[in-house]
Amino acid sequence: MADIVIPPLGEVEEVRVVRWLHEVGDEVQAGEAVAEVESQKATFVIEAPVAGRLFAILVPEGKAAAPGEVIGKIAEREGER
Repeated sequence: MADIVIPPLGEVEEVRVVRWLHEVGDEVQAGEAVAEVESQKATFVIEAPVAGRLFAILVPEGKAAAPGEVIGKIAEREGER
């Protein structure tokens, strides 16, 4: 299981999840955009860290998250890392 994490964003202390680009159960590729988040100054895309299936959304659309926070989980494909 791999975590989808809000990366460090400089001095940004909190972002809001604008939308998830996939639903739980969808297949995703490593590096594919899976969510959009916004700070007071910009909108960012969060990418899948691994290929697999979106297993869980832990922070729903409209909710806030901090850099370093896990917002979702991906079930990795067997044999991939």
